[in-house]
Amino acid sequence: MELKNILESILEMHPEENFLIADGFNDAVIGYEQSSMRLIYSTIECIRILQAEGMTYEDALDHFYYNVEGSYVGDQTPIWCNDLID
Repeated sequence: MELKNILESILEMHPEENFLIADGFNDAVIGYEQSSMRLIYSTIECIRILQAEGMTYEDALDHFYYNVEGSYVGDQTPIWCNDLID
């Protein structure tokens, strides 16, 4: 399954759930955690999305870690899968 289809598939499978969706990172969804019903995002895909918007790699890393991953927005805060291997 392609990354761009995962979020749509999850929403179709669980229409009754109110998943918290991180704006601009739909293509970075790689799954969900069943017990909490929180979306799981790929860190490397989030960084790539930010780079595609014009950020350098270093700026994308800073922005992601400070503004995205570092934000707690309640019990449905997404899970950020650290698949970024440096």
